[in-house]
Amino acid sequence: MTAAQRFLPLGLAALIAVSASGPQASAAPMSSSAVKGPTAMIAAAEPDAVEAGLNVLKAGGSAVDAAVAVQAVLGLEEPQSSGLGGGSFMVFYDAKTRKVTAYNGRETAPAAATPELFFGPDGKPLNKGAAIVSGRSAGVPGAVAMLHLAQSQHGKLAWKDLFGDAERLATDGFHVPARMAAAASSNALQAKQPDAIAYFTKPDGTKIQAGELFKNPAYAATLRKIAAEGPKAILEGPIAAAIIAKLHEGPMPSTMTLQDLASYRPKATPAVCRPYREYTVCTPPAPSGGPAVLEGLGILARTDLPAHKNDVQGWYLVSQASRLMYADRDRFYGDPDFVSVPMAGLLAADYLDARAKLIAPDMAGPPPQPGKPAGAGPRAPDRTREPGGTTHFVIVDAAGNAVSMTTTVESIFGDGKMVAGFFLNNQLTDFSFTPKDQDGAPAANAVAGGKRPRSSMSPAIVLDRQGRFVVGTGSPGGPSIIAFTLKVLVGVLDWKLPVQEAINLPNMIAFDTVYASEPAKYPAGVVTGLAARGVAVRGGPFGEGSGEQGVEMTPAGLRGGADPRREGIAKGY
Repeated sequence: MTAAQRFLPLGLAALIAVSASGPQASAAPMSSSAVKGPTAMIAAAEPDAVEAGLNVLKAGGSAVDAAVAVQAVLGLEEPQSSGLGGGSFMVFYDAKTRKVTAYNGRETAPAAATPELFFGPDGKPLNKGAAIVSGRSAGVPGAVAMLHLAQSQHGKLAWKDLFGDAERLATDGFHVPARMAAAASSNALQAKQPDAIAYFTKPDGTKIQAGELFKNPAYAATLRKIAAEGPKAILEGPIAAAIIAKLHEGPMPSTMTLQDLASYRPKATPAVCRPYREYTVCTPPAPSGGPAVLEGLGILARTDLPAHKNDVQGWYLVSQASRLMYADRDRFYGDPDFVSVPMAGLLAADYLDARAKLIAPDMAGPPPQPGKPAGAGPRAPDRTREPGGTTHFVIVDAAGNAVSMTTTVESIFGDGKMVAGFFLNNQLTDFSFTPKDQDGAPAANAVAGGKRPRSSMSPAIVLDRQGRFVVGTGSPGGPSIIAFTLKVLVGVLDWKLPVQEAINLPNMIAFDTVYASEPAKYPAGVVTGLAARGVAVRGGPFGEGSGEQGVEMTPAGLRGGADPRREGIAKGY
């Protein structure tokens, strides 16, 4: 398998995008106590989700309270991307303590899973598509449990009162978003599964269309149950039993048990925070993609990138740092509860110095190899192919607390199997299908019972030198998430662009021999200048398209940005 193939989408190549940009301004973002404009804001991929979150904030809820409401609506209106049956990573900024906490709601493999989970009867790795729609692909869902944990620690309203808008939309109906309709009618394998066909097909035999009123009473009933019982509503009892029954159907059933579901526990840890120029950037630890973003920034910190705003040299530096961070990420990252992840070595100053020196002054060289960070043992080359079915949102409440959360069902509609009004995930296909190399060296991301698969999700929160909130951002995009997030951070922190303009910058996914991008979005002369340096950018998509969201603090108040490549908005009050 080539490097390029590992970035190719497995299902829908490019869902249609509807432009709905957030507000823009010209001032560079900075922390300030002299807030004159919006004091609360949400940026998310669906307007109804933003409104639900704002209603919670206006009722006195916290950023985490609003996150529960936003996710509940996204799971209804963007089921191709996230939902009750998926997982997530979140970073939370506490304005009083000025600390950032990471919440890990990544799915886990069943206890009985083995490294050969995705091997066929012939002893060879299964076809990826067949694996995705099998019962084996689903992990124990963690998004609801993670949100419940975070809300119990940082919520201000009652848990039961956070689902009203989502329940109403599911009961009375919502207008079908364009991306949802496109995904439902796509050639993705999951869209062709019996559950998806039944859900998206109207009585006259045609598929749902954008703008039509659509209802999901089963989802509403599940939300009422979650509101009353918390995560136990889906991890125990009748819905849990239905999940197990669904995953045990077919020729490649799961080994998941009711005990696997009931035993799931989310995690809360300090975020991984590293200095970047005059800022501090915080992300979740492994197995998220956040530390890889920090490595990319650490490499760029050793360059003169701020002097090359959106020009040939600037994009050349971004592309080469991206190649280096991906080379390391793909070799060394996995679930730190199961494998030794040399994160400290990868982010050490001397290691970043050495990696930065590998960037040739003006001509891209051959694909970089993984480095030799302190604490790294022998690791097999990774064989993971990550599809994309993910979304991101950012919330800042009136007290200054902030949430940056990436949430996913993995691929489009997860595994295509539906229970109680929501799709189940196919998260376990984020593990490496090949657990070791020919010499027996293990892959860091090999399957194991109870293990969380490696993720590209990279929600980020940036602070100033005083520990005050500067910006929160992140993106969906499969393996491209790391590059998307890096780009937005470069645009805001290095090039001093408003977050909306940073989001609007061309996406650049540089990996191995791949330079996937959006050539038409560069200033005149940049594409030809990059080509002269050995960086031949070409159009994607590679993985899922971006859905970058951001909220920043400025002297005039909060300012948001939403990716015009999707349907989202940024709105505050």
